[in-house]
Amino acid sequence: MQSVKHNKKTVRLAAIVAVAVVCVGFTSVAVRDAQLGRNIQTLVGMFRELSLSYVDDVDSDKLLKDAAKGMAQSLDPYTELFTSDGMEEFELMTTGKYGGIGSLIRADSDYVRIAEPYRGSPADRAGLEIGDKIVEVDGQNMKGATTQEVSTRLKGDPGTSLRLTVRKFRTGELKKLTIRRERISIPAIAYYGMLGDSLGYIHHVDFTEGCAEQIRRAVNELKQQGARGLVLDYRGNGGGIVQEAVSILSMFLPADTEVLRMKGKGEGSNKTFRTTGEPIARNMPLVVLVDSYTASSAEILAGAIQDLDRGVVVGQRTFGKGLVQSTRPLGYDSYLKLTTAKYYTPSGRCIQSFDYSEGGQRGGGHIPDSLINEFTTAAGRKVYDGGGITPDVVLQPEYVSKFAMALYAHGVLDDYADRYVLRNGLEGVNIDTFRLTHQDYADFVAMVGNRPLEYESETRNILKVLREVAKEEGYSNEIASELENMENKVAGDNATLLERHRSQISDMIEECIVLRAGYDEGVSRHKLPEDKAVAEAARLLSDSENYQRILAPEK
Repeated sequence: MQSVKHNKKTVRLAAIVAVAVVCVGFTSVAVRDAQLGRNIQTLVGMFRELSLSYVDDVDSDKLLKDAAKGMAQSLDPYTELFTSDGMEEFELMTTGKYGGIGSLIRADSDYVRIAEPYRGSPADRAGLEIGDKIVEVDGQNMKGATTQEVSTRLKGDPGTSLRLTVRKFRTGELKKLTIRRERISIPAIAYYGMLGDSLGYIHHVDFTEGCAEQIRRAVNELKQQGARGLVLDYRGNGGGIVQEAVSILSMFLPADTEVLRMKGKGEGSNKTFRTTGEPIARNMPLVVLVDSYTASSAEILAGAIQDLDRGVVVGQRTFGKGLVQSTRPLGYDSYLKLTTAKYYTPSGRCIQSFDYSEGGQRGGGHIPDSLINEFTTAAGRKVYDGGGITPDVVLQPEYVSKFAMALYAHGVLDDYADRYVLRNGLEGVNIDTFRLTHQDYADFVAMVGNRPLEYESETRNILKVLREVAKEEGYSNEIASELENMENKVAGDNATLLERHRSQISDMIEECIVLRAGYDEGVSRHKLPEDKAVAEAARLLSDSENYQRILAPEK
C-alpha cells in the first residue's frame, strides 16, 4: 500500500478552500447553473489532488494565485490580478507615482548603471548622471544584481533615506551619497514649446494622475508666447486615466459637451462623460498627431476631437483599444483590474480593433471588414468603427530598421554615447543644433567592428521560411539558385549595414548624446526640426483654407 506523507498546512488549507468554494458554488449554482457547480467541483478536486498527491511538495498558496491569474489571462490582455507583492507596480500603473529617487536604470556587465535621472528628482539633485555605476545600496554590494533587484532597493516610502555608493562615470571617483526618497511623479509631458512665432507644440506621453493640469499650464504658457494654433502630439501615448482625457478635452470644447460613453454589463459601468468648466482655447486650431501606438485614453481624445470636428487628426491609424478597465478590491491587499465596459466616441463608434470574446488572448481576431460600421462626425464627415482612429490626413510611417534596433537593444549606441562624453564632454552639445560629424560616425563604426549582434532582417527571415517550404514541397532544386541570389543581395556584414542605415543610426546616436545633456525634454526638442509629421502639422495649421476644407462636410 502506497504511503503518502501529507503536509498538515497544505491539507488544512486544501480543506478550507474546498469547503469555502463548494459552499459558495452550490449556494448560487443550485438556482443558476449546474454546469458551473460541476466546474467548481472539478477545480476543487484538482486542487486537492495536487496539494495531497503530487510527487513533490507544492506551494498551495502559489497554486491558487496561479489559478486566479490564469482566469484573468483567459479573458483579454488587460484583465490582471495584482497581489500584495505587486501593489507597487499597480500604483505606478494607475497614478504614475511611486516612492523613490527618480531615475531609470539599466543593466551592465558588472553593476547596474543610471540610465536617466528625471529632471529635478532626488537623483538629479544629488548629482547622479547617466553612466554612474551603483556599487552599494545601504551597505549591500550590488555587483551582479539585476535591475529589478536594484530597483526594489531604491524604491521605498517617501521621506525615508538610503545610502548609495556610486562610481562616477566621468571621473571614476567612488562617491558616497545619502538620498532622501520622495513621491516621484513621472512627467506626463516630454516637451512643450513654440514652433516658429505662432504655433505651439505639446508632446504628451502618458495619461497619469494630474496630467491635465500640466497640459493646462502648458497651453496657457504657449498662448502667452503668441501661439494661435496648437499641435498635440500623442504618438506613442498608450493611454491611462480616462478622466484626465476628459479634463483635457474640456480645455478645447464648450462646457457640457458629450465626449465619451461607456457601456458595460453592470449598471455602474454605463456612464456618459461631458466636458466641464469654460474652455481656455475654444477656437484655437488644433492638429492631433497619432500613430499605431496611440491607444486607450489617447484614442478617446483623438476620437472626440475628430468626431466633433474640433481639429484635424494626422498620422497613422491608432492601436484600437476600446475596452475600459476598472479595479476591484479583493481583500488582503489584492486588486483585480478587469475589463468592465467598452467606450464609444461622440459619433457612437467603438474603435476596439480586436475581438477577445472567442478564446481570450489566444483566440478571437481582428474585427472583420463585414462588421465595420459607418458613422458621421458632427459636421457629417464619414468615420468608421472597429479599427482604431483613422486620421483625417494619413502619413506613411517611418520604420526603424531592425539592425538599428539591435544596436540600441544591445547597448551599443549607449556605449558610444558614453565614449563620446568621456572624450568631448557635454559643454559643446547644443540641444537644438547638435549633429554627429563624419569623423564621429567613423569612430562609431570602428567601435562596432565585427561585434556579434543578434540580428536578422525580416527579409532574410522570410527567405528562410521560403527555403523550408520549397524543400517540403519539392521545389528546392528548381529555385535554389534564385534563393541564393536573393539571400546574397540582402546579406550584409556590420560595415555594410552601418553604411546602409547611416542616417537613421546617426539620429539615434545624437539622441543618446542629447539625452545626457538635456534629459528627455532635450531629446524631444532636438528631434523637432527633422520631424516630418510635425512639419506637416505646422503646414496644415498655417494654411487655414486647407484646414477648414478637411473639417468641412463631405459633398
